[in-house]
Amino acid sequence: MPGAPRPRPIHGGFTHAQMLHLLRRACSIAGLDPEGAVLLRGQTNAVLRLAHHPVVVKIARNGTDPAEVHRTVTLVRWLMDLGFPTVPLHQPDLQPLVVDGHAITLWDHLPQPDRPPPAEALARPLHTLHNLPAPPIPLPSLDPCAAIRSSLATTSILNAATLAFLHEQVDHLEHALTGITYERAPAIVQGDPQHRNALHAADGAVLCDWDSVALGQPEWDLVTIEIHCRRFGHGEAHHRRFAKAYGRDITTWPGYPTLRDLRELRMITTNARKASHEPEKIREVLTRIDALRDRALDARWRIL
Repeated sequence: MPGAPRPRPIHGGFTHAQMLHLLRRACSIAGLDPEGAVLLRGQTNAVLRLAHHPVVVKIARNGTDPAEVHRTVTLVRWLMDLGFPTVPLHQPDLQPLVVDGHAITLWDHLPQPDRPPPAEALARPLHTLHNLPAPPIPLPSLDPCAAIRSSLATTSILNAATLAFLHEQVDHLEHALTGITYERAPAIVQGDPQHRNALHAADGAVLCDWDSVALGQPEWDLVTIEIHCRRFGHGEAHHRRFAKAYGRDITTWPGYPTLRDLRELRMITTNARKASHEPEKIREVLTRIDALRDRALDARWRIL
């Protein structure tokens, strides 16, 4: 008789039982109670809110190098020391926790209303971030073309013709990048600034999720905001308010179309890599690819 099916990793690459084991071990080290924790996100990392403490536990995706998480913690400690608007680490001197080779971080839980912060609330923290001095640790250089090719090499949901089409797109855009003149020098970029990677705070909004932080062009962050406003139903007026608050409208920059297309391609291929076991997400990825083929710039996307 065939054996029972193995549990499928669903929470940050972990099975439910593995995630709970890591949660309990981390909470034991930090003196926290894990019982009743609520899963907030699980597509990339496993993120849980504790029921008995104002703390969020983030278990880095299975396979993540703990050194990457240590770098993130060091950066966030530096940002906290500067008074930068970031979600604070909880017990920062304890972190990151490493349990069975897996890196885990603890963050203060900030109670939130039903709606995420509007894009314009992200303008001040992003503008501040883009004007900070060099951080005390080396950051990776932003390389979207390499990230896209890495995702295409590991996705299992796309047929050969679609993969060939996407490779053609990244090759074309990589060549187009050589003709772009940037208006700003490279700086610290959050890498994935959007409504769900910020939280309401007492005096505006704070940034969270520093997994994609890098040294790169601030235009990358600005075009990411514009895409989220356009693709996910927030609207053009929503983006205009962000642009006014930040002091720059990225859509008027000559390099915008190239960076827009590259950012959208990365959003598509990243989700293609992650969606192998989730039919709803596979359908959304294929819908986005169809819009890319049709040059349907105003086609709505579903958030993944």
